[in-house]
Amino acid sequence: MREVYRQYWRINLLTTLEYRTNFLLWFGFTIVYHGTAIAALWVMLTNFPSMNGWDFRNMAFLYALWMTAHALNATFFSTVGEIPQWIRDGEFDRLLVRPLDELFQVISTPGAIFPDELLLALAFLIVATVANHLVISFGFIALITLVVAGGALIDLSIALIISTAAFWFVQVDALRWIVLQLEQEFTRYPLSIYNRGVRLLLAFVIPFGFMNYFPASYFLNKADNGLGLPLAIGVFTPLIGVLFLLVAYACWRFGLQRYQGVGH
Repeated sequence: MREVYRQYWRINLLTTLEYRTNFLLWFGFTIVYHGTAIAALWVMLTNFPSMNGWDFRNMAFLYALWMTAHALNATFFSTVGEIPQWIRDGEFDRLLVRPLDELFQVISTPGAIFPDELLLALAFLIVATVANHLVISFGFIALITLVVAGGALIDLSIALIISTAAFWFVQVDALRWIVLQLEQEFTRYPLSIYNRGVRLLLAFVIPFGFMNYFPASYFLNKADNGLGLPLAIGVFTPLIGVLFLLVAYACWRFGLQRYQGVGH
């Protein structure tokens, strides 16, 4: 499997270099997309200096944590989101007759992936960390690395659960869009500004709060999370990511065992 994955990244790199204009356009779009989101936060907090105790620097760190975790998932596991399309086209059935785990085959399918968004996210995370005057030590670097990895696993798990739904419903674009909007909109702001129902949803049902809000609260010492949870809950992101991935993988295996094709 190691050799397969090495070849996967080799093909990805060669594909990206072959279509340089496409890569540059995507990289430019990535800068504009995230730049617009950050600029919107700056404009909002220019008029309102803080949001429930979070100023622009705090919000930038909040966004940077989500951006890095999301980019990490997009860099290494983006093909998981293509499963519904493969099912509709009948391409997924080919994975079932090969002597490798189906999910590994999905993850290692070559494409035109380059870690441009991840590099941009890491740069922004460093800037946001310095801007908030956080003490950068070996312990901090180790912990924030685990937090980002845990956030990426949460992102992957949600994508896998949505893709698994395609075994029954085939067309799940609407569900993916709804969840994506929830993620993009609600992770930009502190969880504590929402009503209790939304807080519970984003903490324990679709745990986007563990991608950035709870760990950011821990690093920035923001004790009020609106749920009465201890501040240290923010360091549990890696554990939540692993547990959520186990749940998502169990759903995947359950769906895979009942998959009968789409009639192509």
